[in-house]
Amino acid sequence: MSNKKIGLVSLTALVLSSMIGSGIFSLPQNMAAVAGSEALLIGWAITGVGIIFLGLSFFYISRLKPELDGGIYTYAREGFGDLTGFLSAWGYWLCATIGIVGYLVVAFEGIGTFTDSENQVIFGQGNTVASFIGSSVIVWLVHLLIAKGVKEAASVNLVATVVKVFPLILFIALALWYFSPETFRQDMQGSALNNSVSDQVKNTMLITLWVFTGVEGAAVLSAHAKKRSDVGLATVLGIVIALVLYVAITVLSLGILPREVIAAMPNPSMAGLLNEMIGSSGKIIITFCLIVSVLASYISWTMYSSEIPYRGAQNGAFPQILNKLNSNDIPINSLWFTGFIVQFCLVLVLLTGKSYEALLLISTSMILVPYLLIGAYLLKLAFLQNAAWHIKLTGFMATLYGIWILYAAGLDYLLISVSLYVPGIALFLHSRYRHQGGKFNLNKWEKGLLLVFALLFIWAIQVLLNFDWG
Repeated sequence: MSNKKIGLVSLTALVLSSMIGSGIFSLPQNMAAVAGSEALLIGWAITGVGIIFLGLSFFYISRLKPELDGGIYTYAREGFGDLTGFLSAWGYWLCATIGIVGYLVVAFEGIGTFTDSENQVIFGQGNTVASFIGSSVIVWLVHLLIAKGVKEAASVNLVATVVKVFPLILFIALALWYFSPETFRQDMQGSALNNSVSDQVKNTMLITLWVFTGVEGAAVLSAHAKKRSDVGLATVLGIVIALVLYVAITVLSLGILPREVIAAMPNPSMAGLLNEMIGSSGKIIITFCLIVSVLASYISWTMYSSEIPYRGAQNGAFPQILNKLNSNDIPINSLWFTGFIVQFCLVLVLLTGKSYEALLLISTSMILVPYLLIGAYLLKLAFLQNAAWHIKLTGFMATLYGIWILYAAGLDYLLISVSLYVPGIALFLHSRYRHQGGKFNLNKWEKGLLLVFALLFIWAIQVLLNFDWG
């Protein structure tokens, strides 16, 4: 039996690993394409403040309500009722489960850079038959790893996180050595982009919006922590480390090559920048790091994905079949459920390609409401318990940031994501009916919320029919 708990270092590594996936390796090009150095610095300042308040929300909730396990789902349910809690859990689970498929796609696309040639394509863009077989093998190997115990999986993730962070530190060290203040100061306002600094800032926000997804990892796995106090601390530590890495990599890159040159680079753009500094070995280092990074992120996100339905099943929000632990205290049926969904999405990747990319972006927008509810719950909790002023301020700022990122995501994607909530609501009603002995027992607030979703669903269908799927 594996009943070991996760310590602070492993918890922090889980948070960091889930945030640092494939995006960081393309971040220099992504940011340079939309902003000059002035807007980039402002954008990071806004994001940094907002995400720190969000992280502090997890920190304070874990201390005000140390008995609550499950993070995203449990906090929303405790603060706003069963239906809201389920919607938060469903949105988060769907985002996580569909999103982790992207890690497998990127991993085998990276492997393809070492094996493929113009005359022979084996792994391609991660959507070939060979990629499908390889990804499927990884899905079930990770399934076996996690089934043996969270401690064991977290230990593997810790090693992988160290491996993937080291080259990032190497990149930053080299960038400091090669940094040119003159290059950095060229066109700081990004005049060649033909838009204002404020517009550039908004465009950077649309990118930085996603890079901190995974901040909630320690809270989701709080039941497996050695000490409950480690949950909030691991969250804050993970955020600070990730923020330093993100800012350093993007800002220093603009001192290596001009913005317009970086903006035209193929991704992962860090490979091109490292190639500029140390030669062709740079591409090999970054590609290897990318593969390790996304596979480590896959492990951590699979752990989160299996935990959420299990927590929901305990309260009748998900089917009771998911409320089962194996001898290693792992929610085994929920883990199987997640594995089968990932396998189904891999089939979609093989068959649909670009349609899957659109689905991925839509599903990712579903995580924004759960983030908003975290700040809102701390704000409510702080006033109910008459907590210190700085805790109330944290809840307010995190809520404000949650509203901002909803706005930045765009109305179309948020509306279309409503269509993904509808099957979840049907699942909730079925599970609740069984759990409540043949009754729904919905209060007026929940009935009103269902009506709002019904109206939004009609609007979402209209948007869906006119949506450009690329």
